[in-house]
Amino acid sequence: MRRSMLMVMLSASLLPGLAMANADLAKSKNCLGCHAVNNKVLGPSFKDVATKYAGQKGAEDQLVQKVLKGSTGTWGAIAMPANNVTEQEAHTLVKWILATK
Repeated sequence: MRRSMLMVMLSASLLPGLAMANADLAKSKNCLGCHAVNNKVLGPSFKDVATKYAGQKGAEDQLVQKVLKGSTGTWGAIAMPANNVTEQEAHTLVKWILATK
């Protein structure tokens, strides 16, 4: 019992660090040049993206492809270019974005 409680507490203490690390990744990959967490910039806010795709089957994989290859028309006329990220980084970013709701 003590061991499982310790694991829960340790895991919970790491979550804010992981969230910050993913925000740092978004910043380092220039995502924040066009997006913000709470408000529309050039592209939609990450919270708006999370809300739009909440509960949709395959949303993570769909968004990863948009990050990797770019996208047009989902949020208006302004296109999102392909991004210089690895597939693993794209998954990390998308998981973080989907969790911002």
